[in-house]
Amino acid sequence: MSYEAGYPATEERAMPAVVYVLCLLGLFHGLTLIIGLIMAYVLRGNSGPLNGSHYTYVIRTFWTSFLAMLIGGAIMLVSIPFTFILIGIPFLWAGGMICFLAWVWAIVRTIVGLVRLAEGAPIAQPYGYAL
Repeated sequence: MSYEAGYPATEERAMPAVVYVLCLLGLFHGLTLIIGLIMAYVLRGNSGPLNGSHYTYVIRTFWTSFLAMLIGGAIMLVSIPFTFILIGIPFLWAGGMICFLAWVWAIVRTIVGLVRLAEGAPIAQPYGYAL
């Protein structure tokens, strides 16, 4: 097997790639996202620093986007009764926009992580919010 520079021979890239793909697919239907998250938690403990950064990145991406979607969903839920008097419509749109942007952010972050994994590079700041 050949490895790129910066990726030691002791760390395989297959399992982080599987986790990224499961999470990416799960962003469209949900089930494999949970499987990928569980795998990331389980595999993070026994992984090296490079794969560990990718697993932490996946876990952080999930929980941040999940929290943003909960906030957006709560705003939408609270604003539904107020749409009858028209004051809730902007809040309904705002909640929907928060959910949509969190979903797009999770997709972009997952793709960025997958590309960095393919390059053999670790995630520089796995606990950060930037791409």
